[in-house]
Amino acid sequence: MGEEKSISQAAPARLHVIVSGRVQGVGFRAYVTQSASYLGLRGWVRNVGYDQVETMAEGPRATLEKFLEIVRTGPRMSHVEDTKVEWWDASGEFTHFIVNSSR
Repeated sequence: MGEEKSISQAAPARLHVIVSGRVQGVGFRAYVTQSASYLGLRGWVRNVGYDQVETMAEGPRATLEKFLEIVRTGPRMSHVEDTKVEWWDASGEFTHFIVNSSR
């Protein structure tokens, strides 16, 4: 059983997150980008709507779970009020982590 868990935790996955709150104008996208790059994840982050940031990241499930906690915390000047999370199978389409244009 322990092996099954470690295999699934190491398997590539895709994490989609939309955070709401005080997340624009506080360095949130730079914080997410730096964190994702440090963790070796691939994907993107962008502003959406009013006071929302969206990110899509791929990598090992266990690493993505760490990343999710980082995103939920945000940088010092931010205040995350809500987080919408979706998990998908990894597509392998990303080569690195970038800041995308706002939607």
